[in-house]
Amino acid sequence: MTTPSQPGRLYGVGVGPGDPELLTVKAQRVLQSVPVIIYADSLVPEEIAGFAKPGAIIYGSKEMALPEIMEVTLQAVSEGKTVARIQSGDPSLYGATLEQMRILERERVDYEIIPGVSAAFAAAAVLKAELTVPEVSQTVIMTRAEGRVAMPEGESLIDLARHGSTLVIFLSVTRMFRIANQLQEAGYPADTPVAVAYRVGWPDQQIIRGTLTDIAEKVRDAKITLQALIIVGKAVDPNLLDPASDERVAVSHLYSDEYTHLYRRAGQGDHAAADRTELYEAGGYEVQPERAVHTSTGDD
Repeated sequence: MTTPSQPGRLYGVGVGPGDPELLTVKAQRVLQSVPVIIYADSLVPEEIAGFAKPGAIIYGSKEMALPEIMEVTLQAVSEGKTVARIQSGDPSLYGATLEQMRILERERVDYEIIPGVSAAFAAAAVLKAELTVPEVSQTVIMTRAEGRVAMPEGESLIDLARHGSTLVIFLSVTRMFRIANQLQEAGYPADTPVAVAYRVGWPDQQIIRGTLTDIAEKVRDAKITLQALIIVGKAVDPNLLDPASDERVAVSHLYSDEYTHLYRRAGQGDHAAADRTELYEAGGYEVQPERAVHTSTGDD
């Protein structure tokens, strides 16, 4: 990256899927301090732009093409101003961020990307789902269905579906029937659980659950055609939340008394407690009755 030559700078700010309370502290601090904000007003609630300080200039970008957005940005930066470019979700996922960064690099503008909560993780939270369940799915693939945007070789939905992992599919809800058919063609069972999250984090949020057999019809009946995320796989099966599923589904080793890691050895009884005390102390913890409190040495 070249040394900046412009006096101002830009923050590319991910603000999450819609809920203003999902902003990071850093994102909110930036929005409250910059004099110029450009935000995707078709995808970002007005309340988030409302964090701007009094007197800030705010541009809605839904009717702006990239050249106009960058013209506003570069003009402000040349005047020594800091600009916040607000984007929904996280800028690194389908954020059209790379083309903006290339221009900033060419113009030698200082910039920083602030990550945001992806709709994928906001949806998983609403679903009360863990996307990586032991012996169910330990891999998450984030992709989109082929449409107006061509997919690179080897990344068609059928190619990716052959892994049988948890699939998070962005920007594709209008192709729900095709997606359901392709996934079954690739080997997903017809009863594979599917969840569609519409405008997750917004007041009109809607969650539709089904299987590859019926989800397309449910989405059609709900008249959902945009701003929806599709999650496919056994990891979003609501039956996993059933307490009785402990007998059928493997769980993480993390809290198992039979699993050894840096701070705990496998075992039971007094010997195990002594072993745990030794491991905690080796990790810089002061061990007190019934709990371990971390004590900083200044070298952490």
